[in-house]
This record gives sequence, C-alpha cells and structure tokens, in this order.
Amino acid sequence: MLCPVCRHENFEGEDTCSNCGADLAARDIPQPALDYGDTVLGEHLHALGVAAFESVSPDLGVAAAIRLMHESGTDCLLVCDDDRLLGIFTDRDALAKAADKRLAMYTVRDFMTPDPVVLRSEDTLAVAIHKMAVGSFRHVPITDDGKPIGVVAAPDVFRHLVRALG
Repeated sequence: MLCPVCRHENFEGEDTCSNCGADLAARDIPQPALDYGDTVLGEHLHALGVAAFESVSPDLGVAAAIRLMHESGTDCLLVCDDDRLLGIFTDRDALAKAADKRLAMYTVRDFMTPDPVVLRSEDTLAVAIHKMAVGSFRHVPITDDGKPIGVVAAPDVFRHLVRALG
C-alpha cells in the first residue's frame, strides 16, 4: 500500500507507514464515490447546449450519407427507423470501414455502428466524459425512450469545460 504522505510502499494491511509513521488504517477501506453535483462535472447535458443532429435511414446509400455529412458540416449521422435509434455512422466509420469499397454497392446499415452507447438527458458531464473515454467515442447520442434527441460531441464537452474553468 502506497503512503499518501511520503509515497513509500508498505505491506498491504499495515496501519502506519513504516517510513514516516503516517496513519494508513482507513486507506484500504473502499471510499464512497465522489459527488460531482456542485461542480461543472455534475452539470446535466443540457448545459452544453447540444446542437441539432442529422438522422438518416439505414437504407441510405453510403455515398449519399458521406455527401450529406460534407454538405451539412457534421461528422456523424444518427441512423434511425421510425424515430428509433438503430446506430450511428461517423466520419471514422466512413474512413475505417468504407475506404477502398465500391460505395454504390453499400448502404449506411453496412458500415454503421449498431446499437451505440447512449446518454440520457439527465446524465451529467461526468457520465458523458466517462462513456467517451471508456469507449474511445467522439460522439454519443442522447436518447429519450429510445428516440434520439441530440448528440454529445467531444469538442463540445471540451469547449464547455474550458469556458467553465476558465
């Protein structure tokens, strides 16, 4: 166990540091999770001012989807069927999965990420950052009962944090 005072490595279960004598008695007891409620990380996603999103049918051609992304200046599309989120198609999907393919032969369904990780509007920035970090995501859809209502993008989160801390 690492001493929080002098950083000396002690045997697990020691009550005092053998180097500096610091109290280690409660250091191996699990502590409750931090409450981010009163910090910027505890803010709900609506604090980001989440922008509108583009949605497409899973049967849309990949070339048309890429063209739509280019024309609308977005780097992700939510793939929906009857207002239900089926997947997400991002610029990363286009580059990694559709490169070197004859795009006219494929639909968005062939390259989308199905059943994506989602956020709820009542989730906090801490939850969004955690999901993005764990999954290496740059975009996470926000849903309400399975219906998409927005997208959280990593740049939006970082800009908000810089403004809030800044």
